[in-house]
Amino acid sequence: MLQRVKRYVQKPKVIIILAILLALMLWFWFCLPRQLFNTPTSYVIDDDRGQLLGAAIGTDGQWHFPYDTAVPEKFKQCIIAFEDKRFEHHPGFDIIAFSRAIKQNLRSKHVVSGGSTITMQVIRLATKHKRTFWNKLSEIFMAMRLECTHSKQEILALYASNAPFGTNVIGLDAAAWRYFGRSPDKLSWGEMAAMAVLPNSPSLVHPGKNRQVLLKKRNLLLDKLYKQGTIDSTTTALAKLEPVPDRPMPLPQLAPHLLERFKSDHQNDKTGDTRIRTTIKSNLQQQVNDILERHHSVLKANDINNIAAVVLDVETGAAVAYAGNISHPEDPEMESDVDVVNAPRSPGSTLKPLLYASMLHDGLILPNSLIPDIPTQIAGYHPENFDLGYDGAVPASRALSRSLNVPAVKMLQQFKYERFYDFLQKAGITTLKKPADHYGLSLILGGGENTLWELTGAYADMARVLNHYNKYNGKYDTADYHSPVYAIQPQRKPQLQKAGLLDAGSIYYTFQAMEEVMRPGEEMLWQQFNSSQRVAWKTGTSFGFRDGWAIGITPKYVVGVWVGNTDGEGRPDLTGINTAAPILFEIFRLLPVARDWFDMPVGEMVKIKVCHKSGYRAGEYCEDTDEMWVPKSGLKAPVCPWHQLVHLDETGKWQVTGDCASPENMINKSWFVLPPSMEYYYKTKNYQYHVLPPFRSDCALAERVNPMELIYPKDGAKVYVPLEADGNRGRMICNAAHRQAGVKIFWHLDDKYVGETTDFHQIALNPPAGKHKLTLVDGNGNNLQINFEVLAK
Repeated sequence: MLQRVKRYVQKPKVIIILAILLALMLWFWFCLPRQLFNTPTSYVIDDDRGQLLGAAIGTDGQWHFPYDTAVPEKFKQCIIAFEDKRFEHHPGFDIIAFSRAIKQNLRSKHVVSGGSTITMQVIRLATKHKRTFWNKLSEIFMAMRLECTHSKQEILALYASNAPFGTNVIGLDAAAWRYFGRSPDKLSWGEMAAMAVLPNSPSLVHPGKNRQVLLKKRNLLLDKLYKQGTIDSTTTALAKLEPVPDRPMPLPQLAPHLLERFKSDHQNDKTGDTRIRTTIKSNLQQQVNDILERHHSVLKANDINNIAAVVLDVETGAAVAYAGNISHPEDPEMESDVDVVNAPRSPGSTLKPLLYASMLHDGLILPNSLIPDIPTQIAGYHPENFDLGYDGAVPASRALSRSLNVPAVKMLQQFKYERFYDFLQKAGITTLKKPADHYGLSLILGGGENTLWELTGAYADMARVLNHYNKYNGKYDTADYHSPVYAIQPQRKPQLQKAGLLDAGSIYYTFQAMEEVMRPGEEMLWQQFNSSQRVAWKTGTSFGFRDGWAIGITPKYVVGVWVGNTDGEGRPDLTGINTAAPILFEIFRLLPVARDWFDMPVGEMVKIKVCHKSGYRAGEYCEDTDEMWVPKSGLKAPVCPWHQLVHLDETGKWQVTGDCASPENMINKSWFVLPPSMEYYYKTKNYQYHVLPPFRSDCALAERVNPMELIYPKDGAKVYVPLEADGNRGRMICNAAHRQAGVKIFWHLDDKYVGETTDFHQIALNPPAGKHKLTLVDGNGNNLQINFEVLAK
C-alpha cells in the first residue's frame, strides 16, 4: 500500500498539483499584510475617565480616531442587522448572501448588491481594491484568512474603526463626536441606526445632504430591529422621532495645548498609537479654563495677553489640569497657540526656596539665621530688593517669605552658584543650557530660564519626599524625583536609600517659611489672599515686569500659574503678587481641602539651643536662647558670630581695656554686635538693638575694633559711572556707616580731601576713569582705606 502511494505521489502531475496546493496554502496564510491599516490617524487625548478632551485632524485631512477594541452593543446589533445578518456564523464569506446578490445583479443588469460580509468589507477598506470580479474573489479568501486569526469582536472593531461615515470622517468614534457631540456608547437607538447606515453609501448619504434618504434608511433599519426583537415598539417609535444629524459639530477642545504637546512628543517618539488617556480631570480642567478666561478679560486692559496654569497631583506627579494658555485662535495678536507651560521663561524669585532648602540641608544656615541685607556689589553685580530698601540683617526664613533679593544673593554667594546649578539639574531642571558661569549669582533672581512644568514638578518632588518620609520609615526613594507626567504611568518600585537630594527636615522648614506670606514690596497685597486651606506659596517677577509667577504647595497638590506676554513685552504692575497669585488661590479653592498639613519629620531633626537674636547655634556668650528642632545637618551649622564679651567701665557707658581700667573696675557683659554696615540699617528696623558703647577717651586705640565701615564701594570694586542726559559723566555715590553717632568722617580721594559728613555718611564723587584710592578718617583718628577702579565703558 505504501509503495503504491509513493509511486502515485511521484507522478509529475501529482507533484505539480501538490506544489500548486502548497503555493495556494502559503498564499492563503500570508495573503494578509502584517498591519491591515496604515492610514494616518487623528491625535486624540482623553481625560482620566476616558472622555474626549480634544482631537486634531489627521495629516491626510481626515477625522480618523485610532483603532478601538470596544464596540458598543447598539452598533453591533445595528450593523449586523443592516449589513450582515449571519455575521456571527459564517467563516468570512456568506454563500447565501453572495448568491442572492448575483441573482439581483443579473436581474437588474447592473450591480445593485455586492453580497459582501462585514469581514470582506474590512478587507476592501484595508486594500482599497476596486470592485472587479478578481478583486472580489481575492477579498473572499482574504476574509476567510482574517477569520482564522481574529475573533468576530476584533473584526467588528476593525470595521467600526475604519469604515467611512461621510465627508472626511472615518470610524464610528470620530463620527459619533462629529455628528452628535458624544461618545458612541452614549448614542440612542435612533442615532446609532443613523450611524450604521452611513458606511453603506457615504458619498450619497451624509449629514447635511440627502437627509430624507438617510432618514428613510435609518427608519427601515429600526423596523428591522423591531421585527427581530432587538428593540420594542415604543423604542422604535421614539427613535424614529429623533432628527438625523444636520451638520458636523466641533469636537471638544478642553486642553488644546496639551493636545499639541502630545502631538510633538509622539512625533519625537513614535511608540504607541495617536490616542492616549491622560491624567487630566475634565471638570477641573474646564473650571481652570474658566478662571483663566475671567482673569484674562481684566488683564488684557493692561495689554497682558497670556496666562498659563498647571495643577499636579503630588503623589504621582501627574497633571490633573493643564492650561497652556488662554484659547483665542480667532485673535492672532493674542498668540494663544503658544504653550507657556512648557516654554522657558525667566522665573524671577521662584528658585529662592530651593536655595534655602539646599543651605539647610548642607548645614550652612539654620531656619532663622541672620543674613546680611545691605547694599552689595559683587564683581560688578549689584542686586537690589524690590522696594529698594535694606534691613541690615534679616532671618533667612523671613528673607524667603518676603522674597528679599540681596539676602538671596548673599546666600547664593555663600553656597556657590556652581553647586546650586548642579543641584537644579539633579532636581530635574533641564532648561539651563549654558554653563554655570554664564548665569553667576543672577541665577537666584531669574537670570536663567525655567518652565512652569519643571518648576511645579520640582516642588511636587519636594512635597512627595516629605509625604513619604514616615511611610518609608525615614528613608528616601530616589524615584520620588521625577518629571511631571500627563499620561498614566506604571507604578515604580521604591528604591530606598538613607539619604536624599534634600532631607525631609530642610524641606519641612522651607514650606514653613513659604507659608508665611507677609511680603512687603512686591508682596504688598498679601493680606487679600486668605485660602480655606494651608498653602506654602511663592511668587516671582522677572526683570522688566515680563513674567508673573505663583506656585503653591499642599500635601496633595501643587499649583503653578504664569502671567505675561508670550512675546516678552513687559507691562506695569505685571508682578506675581498682582497677577498670578489671585489666580493661584482661586484654583486652590476648587481643590479638596487637605485635612492635615505636612508632618514634622522628627526623625530627621535634633533639638539644639539656638541664639534668639542671631538664629545661629548658640555660642558661649548667647544669653537668650531657644530650644529648637532643626535638621540634623544643623549640628554643623556655624556658632553665633555676633555675640561677644565686652568690657565696660563702672558706669556702663564706655568700653575700656586693660590699659585704662583695672579688671575689678570692669563690667563684663555679653553684647549683640553687628558689623557697622549691617548695624546702620538694622537699628532703624529693630528698636531693641543697642549700639555698642564707644571706647573711653583714655583707652589705647590699638585694641579698638574699627567702628567704621564702607558700604559702597567695597575694596577692589570695579565701577561704571554712566553718562547723564547732558552728555557729562554722572557722580558716584559713596556710603559709609559709623557705629558712633555724631562723629565726623573726613573723605579723601587719592590722598586729596574731598569733604566731610556727620551722622548721614554719604558723599557724591566724580572720579575719572582709572584706579583710585578712597580714604576715610573719623574724628577719633580711626581710618579706613580701600582701592577701586572706575571703568571708562
